[in-house]
Amino acid sequence: MFKLNLEEYRDKVYGCWLGKNIGGTLGGPFEGGREINDCTFYVQEMNGDPLPNDDLDLQLIWLCMAERHGLFNLTPHLFGDYWASHIIGPWNEYSVAHYNVRNGFYPPISGALNNDEWKYSNGAWIRSEIWACLCPGNPDEAIRYAYMDSCCDHCGEGIYAEMFTAALESAAFVVKDLRKLISIGLSKVPEDSLVAKYVKMACDCYDRGDDWKTARNAIVEENMKGLGWFQAPANIAFTTLGLLYGEGDFGKSICLAVNCGDDTDCTGATAGSIMGIMYGRAGIPDKWLKPIGEKILTCAISKFGLLTFPPATIGELTYRTVRLAQDAQRNNPNFNLFTDEATEIPEDVVAQLSKVEKAKAIWDRPLYQMDYQLSNVMIRVIYENPIVEPGVPTKVRIEVRNPLVSEGEYKLTWLLPEGWSVNKTQARTSAKCWLYGYQEFVITPGEFEEAVEYVTLDVRIQDRNFPNYLSIPFERKDSIVYPKGPEQVLCKEFEDEVLRLRPLVKKPAEK
Repeated sequence: MFKLNLEEYRDKVYGCWLGKNIGGTLGGPFEGGREINDCTFYVQEMNGDPLPNDDLDLQLIWLCMAERHGLFNLTPHLFGDYWASHIIGPWNEYSVAHYNVRNGFYPPISGALNNDEWKYSNGAWIRSEIWACLCPGNPDEAIRYAYMDSCCDHCGEGIYAEMFTAALESAAFVVKDLRKLISIGLSKVPEDSLVAKYVKMACDCYDRGDDWKTARNAIVEENMKGLGWFQAPANIAFTTLGLLYGEGDFGKSICLAVNCGDDTDCTGATAGSIMGIMYGRAGIPDKWLKPIGEKILTCAISKFGLLTFPPATIGELTYRTVRLAQDAQRNNPNFNLFTDEATEIPEDVVAQLSKVEKAKAIWDRPLYQMDYQLSNVMIRVIYENPIVEPGVPTKVRIEVRNPLVSEGEYKLTWLLPEGWSVNKTQARTSAKCWLYGYQEFVITPGEFEEAVEYVTLDVRIQDRNFPNYLSIPFERKDSIVYPKGPEQVLCKEFEDEVLRLRPLVKKPAEK
């Protein structure tokens, strides 16, 4: 526990969102380019408007969700519902997650299923700031929410990437040493992950005295041996490179991140938000803010059906973020305390920021799991693989998790479609007080015509007379193929027209 001055915290949140908007607007025109850029300032006339950016858009939906349900009541299933209802961006992993949830495959399965092309891409780590701002100086809590967020549309490296940025950004509220922040971020991802590998490459190049272009090219060369362009590990490294070689200068940091190329709106926006947290509003020169002001323009979300509309300005976003964080502080004694007094960060507290136990627990979670909440119990379904073939057995583990003190017995009965079989139609288990019981089954699918078959599991609780019917989805192998990216699905007859309509980038005089 430590004390964080409320006004200092508010200023850092303000700097975070300003930096996010500025960096995303700077990098937007260069997105997708694979060459080194030479950007030193905005390259388009904006007339007071920032570029819309999905990096910020999705976080506005998460803010509204947390305001309505309470930060501590968020679940992967709730993220999935809000995704299906409010995320309308059609791109890559966003689209895959949308259709997976619509078919009944909720997070975390939605991030892994039918998503081989984009599961390690950039859609998740670019939206980590909301969790850092709501959990300032508490990276272990920030990565818990970052996991629930990122598993909607990613798995593996895509999740590690958001855990890295969420932890770094959370710690930046109480630590200003960039290398210490990078170390804290790395402590929350596996040492053998590609995210860790490429971040360390950026650090090693900087420490050797390589110039930034040499460092960038080394990362690109290594990356092209594996994942290739538009993936999280290399773009995380480009952001790190910008921060290291920027050496505390806001403009230089975001420009260098953008000049590395690839997903430039993401790298510029995240570099800007980190700088904003570290140095607050005062660390952002006015010349960067004046051309775009404080508006928030969106492109990837639907605002209808929410209890409240998303913030329309950076000032409103800051106010609502701080208000939600204050509510969290009041409702959870394990959160750090805001104070009107000077910030106090004991050294032993800083040392705790790099602990790995809670991060490891997240790394060890099964790839294919999904939770169902019943009246007083949570049922977790863990698939061997949710994609099945008729006649080929597959394993399914059913866990019963009970939050009550009293012990209960639970009867599990499969109501299978015609032609399907299971090694035991009925089984029982018990659980109490946050412990869990489980049963393992081997199901052999029969023939089914639809792409997804919904199999019924009847759960009977010992002291309840009514049945609880769970509908558990199984996808038939090779029945669903989602688009793998614009460059692979764009009809040739439209290609010239798309290129013709792409706005020309012209660099105005620096202001």
